[in-house]
Amino acid sequence: MLMTIERRSTTRTLRGWAIHVLQEAGAIRECEEHGWMQDRADPHARERAFDIARRDPPSDVSRQAAEAAVRDVLDSIGDTCPECLPDEEDRH
Repeated sequence: MLMTIERRSTTRTLRGWAIHVLQEAGAIRECEEHGWMQDRADPHARERAFDIARRDPPSDVSRQAAEAAVRDVLDSIGDTCPECLPDEEDRH
């Protein structure tokens, strides 16, 4: 007997979904050495992420809630890794 099983989403939280959207849009990146998320400060990438959130929110999540989740993630991360040493130029 052929049975179909609904695939479970790899992202289990709305915040996780928002991080994934921001990464796919190129609005954030991960520090290669420490794994912290960093804001790339690219306005075009941010707008792409918001467009994705409005156009294709997770099931059972409103467009407004999806957009708010993306905004919350952006507001919670900085543009530098807190564990990386500042560049030599920044110390002077």
